[in-house]
Amino acid sequence: GNKFYHQTTRRYVALFGTLFNDIIIERKDNSGQLIQSMKVPIHYAPMEKILAKIEQDPGLNNPTGMTLPRMSFEIVNMNFAPERKLTSLTKNTRVSDTNDIQSSQFVPAPYDIEFQLNIMTKHTEDGLKIIEQIMPFFKPDFTASVKLVDDMDLYVDVPVIMNNITMSDEYEGDFTTRRVLNWSLSFTIKGYYFGPVTNKKVIKFVETQTYEDLPFVNPADQPALQ
Repeated sequence: GNKFYHQTTRRYVALFGTLFNDIIIERKDNSGQLIQSMKVPIHYAPMEKILAKIEQDPGLNNPTGMTLPRMSFEIVNMNFAPERKLTSLTKNTRVSDTNDIQSSQFVPAPYDIEFQLNIMTKHTEDGLKIIEQIMPFFKPDFTASVKLVDDMDLYVDVPVIMNNITMSDEYEGDFTTRRVLNWSLSFTIKGYYFGPVTNKKVIKFVETQTYEDLPFVNPADQPALQ
């Protein structure tokens, strides 16, 4: 009955896309002179959707259609991770410096979120240039600090693990007609999902009764327990 929404999945999607949104490839002529430099676009979409668009323009010659190289990514699976589970009754707390409010929240539920990154190129060399700018940073994981709960001002170190890389050749017609080279990279984000935040006033004053003149009783004079 406690409504809450921390936009956790949306934050993981933004984290994953940010890791690969600044990849640039260069093309040179036979003399080594730079003839083209381009930033590889990336967006959230299934690979089948991208391939369907490419099928509308097999030669990739339509200036208003799909251009390659291009990257897309999507969530393919989410699994509970029991090996990372903490004691359920443990809480995280935070006291506000401005309004004297104590915020508390139970420890999160750990989940492994599997992402698939698809790299589509028309030339093999373009795909190799992109892959080589990704692989050195995953050994096999890359850890980023992400703000997951705004009310708690909570930052969590989230590992992004590269699982494997596969390459496929999508084409139609004879074997000499190359259509699309697709590189599929599998990743796992070791994420967490947090529950609702409870806010309470900070206890500043306590009333209690005290006694100044109490008779002194020597423990040695007390009868021994049988």
